[in-house]
Amino acid sequence: MKYKAIKEIALKTALGYLEKDPEKNMPKLMNWVDKLAGTGPDSFESQRAAVRAVVEDPTNNMHQLILNLFNDVDRDQLKTFFTNFILNANILGWPIEEEYRKKYNCNIPWVILLDPTSACNLHCTGCWAAEYGNKLNLSFEEIDSIITQGKEMGVYFYIYTGGEPLVRKEDLIKICRKHNDCVFLSFTNGTLIDEAFADQMLEVGNFVPAISIEGFEEATDGRRGHGTYQKVIHAMEILKKKRLAFGLSCCYTSKNIDSIASNEFMDHMIDWGAKFVWYFHYMPVGNDAAPELLPTPEQREYMYHQIRHIRATKPIFAMDFQNDGEFVGGCIAGGRRYFHINANGDMDPCVFIHYSDSNIREKTLLEGLQSPIFMAYHDGQPFNHNHLRPCPMLENPDLLRKIVKETGARSTDLQSPETVDHLCDKCEKYAACWKPKADELWRQSHPEDK
Repeated sequence: MKYKAIKEIALKTALGYLEKDPEKNMPKLMNWVDKLAGTGPDSFESQRAAVRAVVEDPTNNMHQLILNLFNDVDRDQLKTFFTNFILNANILGWPIEEEYRKKYNCNIPWVILLDPTSACNLHCTGCWAAEYGNKLNLSFEEIDSIITQGKEMGVYFYIYTGGEPLVRKEDLIKICRKHNDCVFLSFTNGTLIDEAFADQMLEVGNFVPAISIEGFEEATDGRRGHGTYQKVIHAMEILKKKRLAFGLSCCYTSKNIDSIASNEFMDHMIDWGAKFVWYFHYMPVGNDAAPELLPTPEQREYMYHQIRHIRATKPIFAMDFQNDGEFVGGCIAGGRRYFHINANGDMDPCVFIHYSDSNIREKTLLEGLQSPIFMAYHDGQPFNHNHLRPCPMLENPDLLRKIVKETGARSTDLQSPETVDHLCDKCEKYAACWKPKADELWRQSHPEDK
């Protein structure tokens, strides 16, 4: 604890420089981060070098994004983010996670996803959450226990999914206060964000929303319901006025991909005040899924190139959960970098793969991470040498069939259970069609691979 306190003081001292002159003193912050990180395999040396290159190049679009953060976001929230995310979740937390990985020979996550509730105030087309019903909830005590156990393993980063997490606003803010050394990101439809909640976010400083949007008004309202788009715009206006950091979450489908990733839409995101955007490939999960929403190979290739173009030219950080597999060594689920806990307490290997053999009401997190299905992930990753085909469901459906059947995992959709064969059947054609294009792209970016 003394070691952690010394590092916190050092980081806060460095952040003090930035309040005076962010652009001039950003290199000083990196000097402090370098000292705190030290050297060795757990020091994030290559990542820090990449950040330093951005910090020292005023013509870089990411340099402009960093300046925008210091100019647009509340300083106390920024300090909390740097302390909780940079220091706790990475510099201090990662070595602890590595110790657990070596000691127990299983996956230990960097971030844990959890559903506070299955309830949602919307009913979006193609969303599996709508099948779950609205009666499942993790209690405050259960969420508290998840985070307490996670911190013991070095995990200081938590993401809320759902359902609509903000149905549980009061408990989420209480968790932020109790675990003020963690950072919490919440995927949300944004319609429940109001002035009062924004003020609470300012107070705690460690809660960041990622607002779901499907594109412009017609596309968003077409999937999420009439009037949703204007409510989302209003929520972003409140967050921007309060100087609160936020991002966007975009599901790209065969119907919206041309607009949702366009340069025009990206410029709107920046004007709205978003600092990051997280793109998700539509997944045909659930008995009521709409396979026709799966992007074509040509559309997915467009996303592959467009995300890289955005990162190189726009002052917003864009991520693509499916197409960025090459940067994280393939599939990150099954606890390798994250896993998911639903509102019934079931430990799913992935937010998109709803099969489990463990529940937090019966096992500790560590016991769940050592269960058969999680160990099948641990032993099988990466599931494909081509990390543009990372998923055991979407791009390698025979592997998910094998994992679920051999481990005896059951469907965790209590409202409308889906067999693994039914799910994987919907992915067979997609996987076969994507393979030639994925292999071509992989050879272009990795010419050393035969």
